[in-house]
Amino acid sequence: MNHNKNIIIFLLILVVNTIHAQKSWSLDDCIAYAIHHNLELKNFTYSQDENQETYRQSVRSLLPSIDADADYVKNFGRSPNPNTNVFENTEFISSDYGLNAEIDLFQGFQKMNTIKASKFLYKASNEETLHQKYMLAFRVMSAFYDIQFMEGLLAISKTQKEISQNNYDMVKRQIELGQMAKADLYQAESALITDKLSVTQSENNVTGAKLRLMQEMNLTEESSISIVTTPTKPIEEVHIEIKNEDSIYNKAKDFVPILKAQELRVEAAKKQLAAVKGNLYPSLTLFGRIRSRFVDNALIEGTDETVSFRTQLKDNTGQVVGLSLRVPISNGWSNRSRVKQQKIAKMRAENTYEIQKQEMYQLIQQLVQEGKALKTEYQQSYQRMEAQELTFEIAQKRYEKGLINAIELNQSKNLFATSQNENLQVQLRLKVNESTLDFYQGLPVFNIDKAQ
Repeated sequence: MNHNKNIIIFLLILVVNTIHAQKSWSLDDCIAYAIHHNLELKNFTYSQDENQETYRQSVRSLLPSIDADADYVKNFGRSPNPNTNVFENTEFISSDYGLNAEIDLFQGFQKMNTIKASKFLYKASNEETLHQKYMLAFRVMSAFYDIQFMEGLLAISKTQKEISQNNYDMVKRQIELGQMAKADLYQAESALITDKLSVTQSENNVTGAKLRLMQEMNLTEESSISIVTTPTKPIEEVHIEIKNEDSIYNKAKDFVPILKAQELRVEAAKKQLAAVKGNLYPSLTLFGRIRSRFVDNALIEGTDETVSFRTQLKDNTGQVVGLSLRVPISNGWSNRSRVKQQKIAKMRAENTYEIQKQEMYQLIQQLVQEGKALKTEYQQSYQRMEAQELTFEIAQKRYEKGLINAIELNQSKNLFATSQNENLQVQLRLKVNESTLDFYQGLPVFNIDKAQ
């Protein structure tokens, strides 16, 4: 019996220690984990690696092209005798060997422009990957503050339930003393049940918010998550300076990754156009070849002995060095068609760049306007919450003295809870708005490594 008791105590201690040992995640922890485990982000890193290899290969294309060839042939029927150079019916085996090399001297600067274009595209993919990291960080931040909001609502609901429980206990005592009617107990019980339901709903909302954060993080090995609550500032310490949208935009357009990426794609399109135009110019290639041959019926003069393989390769070796000039005249107008298509691609890239700048400016406008509105809402909601708290405290004292009924008390209590909810929501919305505007002003909002 004592043995079983010891086992139960040990298991209880283990459970308690496990609960206390659960990691509490800060916002930076959540973002870092999400960036490392997000599957969609991995696709962007793969594209980044692919573009890097494309750039490296475009540089390697400047190297000479070298290849070797060899063939093995068995000859039948009439063919030139390698000893007499006379055509006769004979059968012999021959093999040819060659080493070829060539290097482009001029191709209308196609390769140089292709190198520059691929480098711009590689840099653009780096910026796009960084942009996706920031977008993921914003989604994680939103989910993180959703948990904080839901936990705040849960705390308010629990406080409301405690008030209702105290009122229920008070009414019950008053009824036992004959100072209240039993109908008052029913009203107090109804308010208590309503608040218990509100607590349950808030707990479910917290669970749902935690699930959304874990999904954004791709946190699969945990069944729940505990966050480090970010403290909110008292109203007297809140001094929010909302700058003009033009000044914010002028800073943002120089470093926001998605704009830098599209700017680089415009530069890449220009170089791609220059590379395509290179097809309209003549091309000049330097080439060299070394070839040799072996036949099995080449005899040493005056003997029936075959000339050795090594001797034949040496004696039959020939070298060629030359220049090849290619002048494009007509190929169905395809080169000029590709030039026109690339001009359109360049204009599309430039237009996309303008669209993204316009969208970012409009977003900053909305954030600035929302920030100003939230600043006013926060101050007013805080004042309203203080007023409702005072009203509820007065109503509670009047209810205890029998000056108002339970319905009037519950109305005052619900108004106080609603004002708390609204103030909490505005606080967190203002914090997200402030962080987003800080990001567009170049301030270090997220601890993300920008090195690519």
